[in-house]
Amino acid sequence: MSLPVKVMRDGLVEKRSSGLLQLWKKKRCVLTDEGLRLHKSKGSGNGGGGGGGGSCSSSSKAKELRFERMATVDCVEHKRGLVYFTVVMATGKEIDFRCPQDGTAWNAEIALALVRYKNLQAVQSGRNRHLSSASQLGSSGEEEAQ
Repeated sequence: MSLPVKVMRDGLVEKRSSGLLQLWKKKRCVLTDEGLRLHKSKGSGNGGGGGGGGSCSSSSKAKELRFERMATVDCVEHKRGLVYFTVVMATGKEIDFRCPQDGTAWNAEIALALVRYKNLQAVQSGRNRHLSSASQLGSSGEEEAQ
């Protein structure tokens, strides 16, 4: 019954594992208007590139990094044709990624989508506060005007 999620970009990134060796593992990354979905890469067959339209299927177990739980995206460095960046979660957990530097880098796409999401949340919150205070003024405003 959930609505299809709009896919903004789909392609390959490398994520640093959280284990002792901290190896870089290729992941298929799907950027949606709700966050990131990281799937195990089944080889580099789909080449990764622009956004495929429509909805996102969650076939295999995907790790989901939702914007509501993200704090920021930090670009760490550009080195040997790669961009290294970190997604910082609201809990303080840091998840390291790297991607090729050519074209629009993933860190920029993710950061812009995160800002867009946070702005929409702030606007919605402001509207809710405005509606709430307007309804309170309508009922109690007459009593205070004695």
